[in-house]
Amino acid sequence: MTSSILSRGAAMRALLSLAIGSFGIGMTEFVMMGLLPNVAAELLPTAWAANPDDAIAQAGWLISLYALGVVIGAPTIAGSVARFPRHRVMIVLALALTVFNLLTVIAPTYELVAASRLLAGLPHGAYFGIGALVAADVLGPGNRAKGVAFVLTGLTVANVVGVPLGTLLGQNFGWRLAFLVVGGVFALATLAIVLFVPEHPGDPGRRLRDELRVFRVGQVWFALGIGAVGFGGFFAMYSYIAPMVTELAGSPEWAVSIVLVIVGIGMTIGNIVGGHLADVNLKKWLLIGLLAMAAASALLALTAGWVVTLALFAFAVSFVGSALSPAIQTRLMDVAGDNQSIAAALNHSALNIGNSLGAFLGGVVIALGLGFAAPAWVGTALAIGGLFVAVWSFRVEKSRAAEPVAV
Repeated sequence: MTSSILSRGAAMRALLSLAIGSFGIGMTEFVMMGLLPNVAAELLPTAWAANPDDAIAQAGWLISLYALGVVIGAPTIAGSVARFPRHRVMIVLALALTVFNLLTVIAPTYELVAASRLLAGLPHGAYFGIGALVAADVLGPGNRAKGVAFVLTGLTVANVVGVPLGTLLGQNFGWRLAFLVVGGVFALATLAIVLFVPEHPGDPGRRLRDELRVFRVGQVWFALGIGAVGFGGFFAMYSYIAPMVTELAGSPEWAVSIVLVIVGIGMTIGNIVGGHLADVNLKKWLLIGLLAMAAASALLALTAGWVVTLALFAFAVSFVGSALSPAIQTRLMDVAGDNQSIAAALNHSALNIGNSLGAFLGGVVIALGLGFAAPAWVGTALAIGGLFVAVWSFRVEKSRAAEPVAV
């Protein structure tokens, strides 16, 4: 059965199957952030005994490695498989996510866990990019955006439910249990996709070299830069939220899960509001949003010593960061021309460059002894950097539009 003749019930089952996978991606990407102290204590016992801050900073690189996997895998996998039937590609991607996350569960050393996190990140962007194309077609004409939004809901729900629950399980029964749950989610997604996602043809004429032509478009690089630099401000905060709560604010470990729920709610609401704001005036919202991100990160850094204000401004950072995501995605699609497939995946590359950059720089400032508020200051600097890139992009676009057309 093809997507064009699906009943509404069959279409919803297909979308739910894809959303289960996006829920798993939300968990695997973000649950590590709430478990960094637990991971550092087990995998880096010598460093932990000598200096827990250094051990946490080193464990933070696991977040960067996952993000690096997304950056590498999104364009290469999405471009390479564009000609194959998309429902079959989604099955393979969901199966790969299952296997690679289970490798994290059994990997005995820091180095092997690091390798498993890099591998787990590879299918991430292609899953969302190709899944978005399938979802857009499942509900039929006039409902394409609703299909895409339904699948992405799995990611935001993961931050409200899955990540806090995984963090709580990991804190009480070992951090590996959280990734065992993630592996189970992906196994369920694989089965559901096999059963409920209909046949969906690829584009037999497309090859990787065709897809990679998108990189010839200058404004694509600007759009990627806005996401990579500006969105890094969110990840600089989120990557080290656990030690901020326990070490900086002096709260018990169970409070981390509560703060993560608050952050997840901020992301969910921000995603909804951001789509509306981007539709009203995309360029204006990008500029205002990046400025608001810088301000919220600075206020978080100044007030994180009290858990109530920490939670308040962590909510603000997550709200603004998530609200910027639809604008960045839309901007990238606007400037990508005919290269829509790879553009959808590249958005996740850009955001995960931000993930990697924010987590890495946050770890650096902690390792330098600047304290657990320092990553929030890194977030401020990155948001300002993203604002600079956005202003530069719009000025270049305006100046080229004003150039006389050759006749």
